[in-house]
Amino acid sequence: MKKILSLIFIGLLFVSGADAMAQNKKKKGSSKKQTSMFVEGRQKVRQTDYATFDKFTNFSTKDNNIYYSSFNYTDFPALTVDPNPAWPDEIRPVMNYLEKVSRASITLYALYALNPEITDHAQREQLHQQAREEAKASLNSFEDWKSKKNMRNKTQFKVAEVDYRYFKGANFYNEQRGDDIIHVGVLIYLGSKKNSIFTTDTTTHTFPDIKFFPNDATIVESWMPVLDELSDYLKNNDRKGVIISGYTDNQGTEAYIQGLSHQRAMEVKKALLMRGIDASRIEIVVKGDEDPIGDNSTYEGRIANNRVSIKVQ
Repeated sequence: MKKILSLIFIGLLFVSGADAMAQNKKKKGSSKKQTSMFVEGRQKVRQTDYATFDKFTNFSTKDNNIYYSSFNYTDFPALTVDPNPAWPDEIRPVMNYLEKVSRASITLYALYALNPEITDHAQREQLHQQAREEAKASLNSFEDWKSKKNMRNKTQFKVAEVDYRYFKGANFYNEQRGDDIIHVGVLIYLGSKKNSIFTTDTTTHTFPDIKFFPNDATIVESWMPVLDELSDYLKNNDRKGVIISGYTDNQGTEAYIQGLSHQRAMEVKKALLMRGIDASRIEIVVKGDEDPIGDNSTYEGRIANNRVSIKVQ
């Protein structure tokens, strides 16, 4: 009887141990990090940083495995309705590669930019979300087409916003000024090895807020050295731009507050333009009485809140 009970006990231990191992394995599997397809932030890269489709004869991972194409990725849904689409020249080499190399690994980045003339923060955020969803839907349609074609290639899709000032220069929007969302093209990365597609600049330089008297948008002479220093810095760092945010205290109507904060930001922008900084590198944000750094119930607090903040990026 004791031997039987011992066997039963050992059996229970084995089963419970197996269950525990299974649960542990399940936990490990479920803890796998899910990566988003959206690359956050505006990427400061130049088109010339990557090989273009004009510079290669065939895809190869030996030399350069990052390529740029001006293909408009929003054409994917219309093109992939056909089982055998007539791919345009800008993307045909990729399709040929995927068909010939059935197990190729590839990451395709859809690149977009927003029109810099749109300065309203809420409108820009709405366009930003619209561009991301539009790109996501287009890339999903391409993935569905690949599945129907039984293509076994391991393809990852990413969506990234690029800063036009760096990717195609300050004149990029001159010919496309009417478009709120610009479909810049696609970056193609071949291979499964982890690679930092976008160059990063971690150096920072901070500038103090420019203060204003209440109900006034005049830049006091004592702040001119700060503007001189800022313009010199931008001239020496041509991959950087500046965001100028206008603020006020909470005295007055909403329309007055918004108008005054916009006027203050514009005065700083004008000062930079006079110092030779291209308008395309300057972004205006109207904050009004948001984010106070002082107590609006006191005179000293209101003085602190009447300001323009400077963010170089």
